[in-house]
Amino acid sequence: MKSFRKAASDLGLKVRTYGTDTTDLSPALQLCDRKFLVKPVSSSGYISQILDVARANKIDLMIPTVDLDLKLLSAKKEKFTKMDCRVLISPPRVVELCQDKRKTYRFLLKNNFDTPRTMSLRTALSRKRLTWPCFLKPCDGYASRGSAVVYNRRELLFFGRRIPNCIVQEYVDGKEYTCDVYVDFQQKVRCVVPRNRIEIRSGEVSKARIEKNTIIINEAARLVETLGAGPGVITLQLFKTASKGSGRQAVKFIEINPRFGGGVILSIKAGADFPRWILQEVASSRRIGGVNFSYPWQDNESDRFSGYKDKLTMLRYDEEVWV
Repeated sequence: MKSFRKAASDLGLKVRTYGTDTTDLSPALQLCDRKFLVKPVSSSGYISQILDVARANKIDLMIPTVDLDLKLLSAKKEKFTKMDCRVLISPPRVVELCQDKRKTYRFLLKNNFDTPRTMSLRTALSRKRLTWPCFLKPCDGYASRGSAVVYNRRELLFFGRRIPNCIVQEYVDGKEYTCDVYVDFQQKVRCVVPRNRIEIRSGEVSKARIEKNTIIINEAARLVETLGAGPGVITLQLFKTASKGSGRQAVKFIEINPRFGGGVILSIKAGADFPRWILQEVASSRRIGGVNFSYPWQDNESDRFSGYKDKLTMLRYDEEVWV
């Protein structure tokens, strides 16, 4: 919210922000110019309420920030488009593939991307030999909820029965990264920012550092282009490991999230100004103020922006919001 406000101010745009949630006790809502309480995503009237808010307030741009309503918003995107509201979201097939880890795994294998071996709980339990430890998580989970590392068959059985829709993955020992990949409104990958996940708390990164790595950047761009995700920011999670025998770097992708990630503020602060680029594209298409905006990649259409600051480190802490 703060980054979009700053971007609008820098561009000289008068922007009003609107937010929705199921509870008034949402910190982000307190930053909005107007806030609306809506039914849960599981409610049959959820989309109707969001459409009513967009219509009544003449919303130009909608930016989903959590996983829960991505499928619904993607499926109903055309309804918003008809009222001249752009939804920053990937096509339904992309959202479905990203939110089902089994489909993600098959996509990665089919398109020659490295990824940890993945199998169902039943398959894992039927194997006479497994390489320990193993990583368990729901095939449709998010924010690291319901995940576990197991070190033997007894633990596999115990946690496997308690994790809904459990899948079993090869445990990867390597350096963990998140990549923020910006896709413009013409579906072109324009920027990739790798962030080393130094410390995680409750599924959210609490300490991270920008690390420009050509191998990671090129593989991340290739993945998003192959997938056809966007527009907006696509968040990838991966490990950088050393290939056995060769000593060369290997990039193993583990997650694809078709939305802004929680640690994206680090990339923005480093100079990959996604909010500014998004607002420029929307304003330019609407001919707001009669101004034609420029982008850092326009000198060479084939280039991806890489002018962000390397090695910038983010250390996060809790902050109070008073209402």
